[in-house]
Amino acid sequence: MTGAANGEVSLGGKVVAITGGARGIGRATAEAFLRAGAAVAIGDVDVELVAKTAVELGADPDAKIIGLPLNVTDRESFATFLDRLEESLGPLDVLVNNAGIMPTGLFADEDEAMTDRIIDINLRGVVHGSRLAAGRFLARGGGHLINIASLAGTQGFPGLATYCATKHAVVGFTSALHLELKEHGVRVSAVLPGIVRTELSAGANMPGWIEPMTTVDPEDVAQAIVRAVATGKPLVTVPRRLAAIIKSAQLLPYRAQLVVARFTGATTAYAQPDPEIRERYHRRLREQ
Repeated sequence: MTGAANGEVSLGGKVVAITGGARGIGRATAEAFLRAGAAVAIGDVDVELVAKTAVELGADPDAKIIGLPLNVTDRESFATFLDRLEESLGPLDVLVNNAGIMPTGLFADEDEAMTDRIIDINLRGVVHGSRLAAGRFLARGGGHLINIASLAGTQGFPGLATYCATKHAVVGFTSALHLELKEHGVRVSAVLPGIVRTELSAGANMPGWIEPMTTVDPEDVAQAIVRAVATGKPLVTVPRRLAAIIKSAQLLPYRAQLVVARFTGATTAYAQPDPEIRERYHRRLREQ
């Protein structure tokens, strides 16, 4: 699996599966892996859009990509997705557990059904995919599991309580799985983006001066995911500088942390976001 003397993995010919692949980070990641020479299967609950995305990304005659229905909360749906992609493309080499949702609002106002849905997609979906992929990888003695968490998995943000809970869980789960599987030739990595310019995280109420330090494009996250597979690095943050800022802030006394949080907009980003922008995203969630 390794190519150059630096120990990086060559992605040419590898079979990659990406959940939540119809839009945003998932779509950008599919495009990045295709450029690297991999064959890609994207899965999404939006059946029409995932098929359309696969057609668009497969316009290049050298691109090998398929789009398949996938409900990550349903273990049978996930197993069928992996079976179908292996029938079409060959044995799975990489699974990117990317599917996720991020409704905003105060926890006291959050409907219990929405709480369950966030947990089902963001956490249980990752667990389903990890279990199914790990079984395949262990049987073959190799493979790479990538779980997309968030820098919201390293601290709490008002307006994102349940989302933060799921991402903290994904970070811990991935760290433990990395230690369990590394001796068996299976790589496991967590990728932690900051704020990404997608519909999922649009509308954050933050000072303009801090945006360059916190916000990235989906293509930036996609490149970080591809690099994680190539290098095997177990923990990747995007942008890297934001992780250092958060860690430094966490070393401060509690009162000082609150001052920094207010100054940077962390307390208002999703507790007081742009209501019109967030409603557009929430409307799509209700329609799915």
